[in-house]
Amino acid sequence: MATGGADGDGRRDADGPGPKPGRGRQQGRKQPARKQQPRKAQKGQQKAQTARRRRDRRLRQVDEFSAGGLVLDLAGEIPRGALIARTDRHGRLLWSLPKGHIEAGETAEQAAVREVEEETGIAGTILGELGTIDFWFVAEGRRIHKTVQHYLMRAIGGELSDADVEVTEVAWVPFPDIAGQLAYPDERGLLDAAGRLLAETA
Repeated sequence: MATGGADGDGRRDADGPGPKPGRGRQQGRKQPARKQQPRKAQKGQQKAQTARRRRDRRLRQVDEFSAGGLVLDLAGEIPRGALIARTDRHGRLLWSLPKGHIEAGETAEQAAVREVEEETGIAGTILGELGTIDFWFVAEGRRIHKTVQHYLMRAIGGELSDADVEVTEVAWVPFPDIAGQLAYPDERGLLDAAGRLLAETA
């Protein structure tokens, strides 16, 4: 996921050329450089913002749909959830819920079960829907609108594994600690629904 979101938004630093010297009555008087710098910086920022807006208008917009969720081990006294971690482009380890693309012919529920097992090694069965998250990001010359459907699942088999090449680490996290572990606020917002579903199925 990368729950929002999203890395790769195309932001970058840019410096534009500063304003040209004036030609008024004080043309011959040398102006202190420190007075010109704020205007140069402001003009550079404005040019960078304009360039980003023009670039975004030229990008092809694409809708993508994914599914995933939280699979829980309910065998112990305290439920545990399987989380995955990916390393972002800055080298940070970001924990999130497993998720992935809905393949042709799949329902969202089928894709969620498959993706969770592929990314964590844990097979699950769906207990209920947690909610939907959507976000925008830029990648490979496209402006992508991604919608992700999330489900709560009960673990029914498998072993925790980080064999998926896109996953850096996987871990069982006690349910009360999951909110503090997740990197993305929108995914943390799904935990209230998970708590209600757990209470209903207890």
